Amino acid sequence: MLYKMLNIVGVRFKKVGKVYHFDPAGIELKVGDTVVVETTRGIEMGEIAVGIHEADESIIKKPLRPVIRIATEEDFKVLEENKKKEAEAFKVCCEKIKKHGLEMKLVEVEYTFDNSKILFYFTADGRIDFRELVKELATVYRTRIELRQIGARDESKTLGSIGICGRGLCCAQFLGEFEPVSIKMAKEQGLSLNPTKISGSCGRLMCCLKFEQDVYEDLLKVTPRTGSVVETPDGVGTVEYVNLLKGQLKVKIDNEREKVHRDYSTKDVRVIKKGRSDRDSEKNNDELLKKLED
Repeated sequence: MLYKMLNIVGVRFKKVGKVYHFDPAGIELKVGDTVVVETTRGIEMGEIAVGIHEADESIIKKPLRPVIRIATEEDFKVLEENKKKEAEAFKVCCEKIKKHGLEMKLVEVEYTFDNSKILFYFTADGRIDFRELVKELATVYRTRIELRQIGARDESKTLGSIGICGRGLCCAQFLGEFEPVSIKMAKEQGLSLNPTKISGSCGRLMCCLKFEQDVYEDLLKVTPRTGSVVETPDGVGTVEYVNLLKGQLKVKIDNEREKVHRDYSTKDVRVIKKGRSDRDSEKNNDELLKKLED
């Protein structure tokens, strides 16, 4: 089946959010322009994150909606007014939550540009029966009300914070979408499996574990594990320590007189028998650590 090429433009609705594709509809657009578009939620304002370019029709999610216009001064006034409304709605919703005794934390309130809907984002440990809350909010604002439960990662992305590295959270600075992060990554990177050292402010595994994982996976393919029996220029020995990034090993050489430890490069040894990493058999904190994964 033949597909045609389409002109598309990428629009982002939040500072660090997912990029959605739209039809530029013949409008001259450049990165950084603020535009008004029609979405499944209604009319919205967003910023051009990816300029006009061609893409195969097969990879475009249908329907491809058009850009309505470049934002005008009046549009910016509406946006500013909506922000004031959001702040007020946040206060009102918090009061209603307290009134109904609901175990939930309000994180953000968002008005659609055309005021056709108000979205309330919250976190909670479990399912919340918020039907009465929705009814009461609908009575106050007389428009469509939607409550969305979000995860701990989304909360940190929305609120922002400082990571243990001393810099702003990656999710709030540049990560458009979250990628899966697993305990296996922490183990392969030789990190401490102490939950407080490998989890971010959201209480989940740090997103940065994903950044270097491909490099570690490549190095693990060519580096003997701790416990491996290897042949070295000085005889056969057992790997006792591995510096994965430097490609260096500390090997205990067995000879008739004494046992000596010597350092070698991974390229200077040959594996005779593969060892089993201590981390492969760690079970102590598995259940606790699994809770850090999304």
